[in-house]
Amino acid sequence: MDRLSAKERIEALRAELRENSRRYYVDNAPVISDFEYDALMRELEDLEAQWPEFQSPDSPTVKVGSDIDESVGPNAESGVRKEFIQRPHRYPMLSLSNTYNISEIEEFAARASKTIEGGFTYCCELKFDGTAICLTYRHGRLAMALTRGDGQVGDDVTDNALRIGGIPQVLKGSGYPDEFEIRGEVLMPYSSFDRLNAEREESGEAPFANPRNAASGSLKLLDSEEVARRGLICTLYHIPSGNIDLPTHDEALKAAAEWGLPISDKRRICKDIDEIEDFIRYWDEARHALPFATDGIVIKINELAHQRELGYTAKSPRWAVAYKFKAEQALTPLLSIDYQVGRTGAVTPVANLEPVLLAGTIVKRATLNNEDFIREMDIRVGDKVYVEKGGEIIPKITGVEETSRVPGAERPPFPKVCPDCGTPLVRPEGEARWFCPNNDGCPTQLKGRIVHFLSRKAMNVLAGDATVDQLFSMNLVRTPADLYDLKKSSLLLLEGWKDRSVERFLDSLRESASVPFGRVLFALGIRYVGETTAKSLAAHFGSIDALAGASRDELLAVGDIGEVIADSILDFFSKEANLHEIERLKAAGLQFQAEAAVKRSDALAGMSIVISGTFSISRDEMKELLEKNGAKNSSSISKKTSYLLAGENPGPEKMKKAAELGISIIDETALRSMLPEEEAAPAAPEKATGLLFREETEPTLF
Repeated sequence: MDRLSAKERIEALRAELRENSRRYYVDNAPVISDFEYDALMRELEDLEAQWPEFQSPDSPTVKVGSDIDESVGPNAESGVRKEFIQRPHRYPMLSLSNTYNISEIEEFAARASKTIEGGFTYCCELKFDGTAICLTYRHGRLAMALTRGDGQVGDDVTDNALRIGGIPQVLKGSGYPDEFEIRGEVLMPYSSFDRLNAEREESGEAPFANPRNAASGSLKLLDSEEVARRGLICTLYHIPSGNIDLPTHDEALKAAAEWGLPISDKRRICKDIDEIEDFIRYWDEARHALPFATDGIVIKINELAHQRELGYTAKSPRWAVAYKFKAEQALTPLLSIDYQVGRTGAVTPVANLEPVLLAGTIVKRATLNNEDFIREMDIRVGDKVYVEKGGEIIPKITGVEETSRVPGAERPPFPKVCPDCGTPLVRPEGEARWFCPNNDGCPTQLKGRIVHFLSRKAMNVLAGDATVDQLFSMNLVRTPADLYDLKKSSLLLLEGWKDRSVERFLDSLRESASVPFGRVLFALGIRYVGETTAKSLAAHFGSIDALAGASRDELLAVGDIGEVIADSILDFFSKEANLHEIERLKAAGLQFQAEAAVKRSDALAGMSIVISGTFSISRDEMKELLEKNGAKNSSSISKKTSYLLAGENPGPEKMKKAAELGISIIDETALRSMLPEEEAAPAAPEKATGLLFREETEPTLF
């Protein structure tokens, strides 16, 4: 792979991982399996290691997924709250490295043995398939409950946590710290999940895909009494070592159980890899009898002193790893095949199956990927097919039981026309999928373009898929520009819209006029132009008019742009409909000129600055501030680093490395003293992000 191909693939992987992370953590509607997501992440990690010049502090390999939802709208699950107060975590909530290969667990154990001097043990626990929760107790009472959020801040769901089975408001006994936090998962047992989905189907609502999605959605309901009715439970499994004076992780959990906290007893202290593998083998079978979902085993170094010694990467602890169970498999008849159109026009076949119980849920549908997949698998309607789903979301067909094939069964013909708009399909050379070329008339593609335009990383308008579906079905919106023509009187006529939700939606549309040009360009949805590329184009050309008039050679002169992206940009601006849409968006007041081109300073010119911790503004805003004033924001510390900008709770590894290399460490006040006068004062915070704790800096997982 050459440099340009590597860069394009890295950018594509990052975009795909961010989109699927949002679908998983925010929408609770993932469209790929854990295995597929992990495979994409591994590919990105390998490419970033091979091409270090393309590493980024915003990469999914560095940042944990976020469950913070900044959107609102009347068409989300009824009662879902979109306005939780966000508060900082005492320690960053990191994620776990995971593997599906037992040999990598053996490598983890071997590394620990080489690194740790003296004896040590492992604590092996079930990996629960729920949604993360962080509880803080003060003076023996529950003071706060936060979701994972983005790892730095989370949504305050304290009222709802008090309605969840097993979470005590007041601790029992004595001996607990005056103030401490404990982390774990909120789960929905299979019995509660089945009851909830039966109720939803009866009332015409879409059922949840699995218990994890149901638990996550339920945790953020507006009505705390409805949270109580959902039948959620909680299991806790981690007390950060700075909170408690005990020698081992296992003893910390035993103490927490004595205080009345819900601690799983399904764990074992193991002395070596053989005992770890015995534990894994046992639960790979025994998990099927559990009343809730679990998708693997977590292996942790038990001694807390050794955990501190091993430390952390930017995203994960070095003292823990998760082993994911292999996919479960079932055999069931394939009843029919549907063909679905995606946002880009790609047509994907989906198998309708005779319902079968798999990984704790009833499976009725499975992806068939593309026409080549159907042909290679020799799948025919009526066949009995093997379906796999191991802690995964979208089941996959992995084989056909040909011995049970009905005589005369024919291969299903792939459609020749779009199932949504009837346009003849095309299959571009080198592509595995068929596409609908009717980009400007196919309803699914039109709606997808609007959803992308509204998304948080683009225009950040308070609406989602369901809202777009409703506006589209009522013929109120066909293109993004139509959004800015919407009237309050029309919206109030729609089902589910009230005066307050209409005002908030319209306010967010008005506020989108201040979104900078780089994000507006990203919102336009030019194929292959991701968030980073849009930012580079905006900075290079300065305005939409300059970009629209650029030649191919001028586009290729931009560092991030290769031939594929350049041709896509030229194609986009060659279409009269796109130019007309841009003119309408200009008339609505959107920014089509780079602010940086007008207000840029060279106060930090030539500097390479690494940031760590939290600040008076978001990390994205801090990066923009650095770049706006001439600095380069780098993800890792090296001898070329000018400063480490340390906010509250900076990463200990970065602090240590900066000290080792003699890199100056500055805070936000010192940074702003270097900037022009108008940027010297910190921004007033818009939400509750003041520090709750100051003395500890150790990060922790979950």
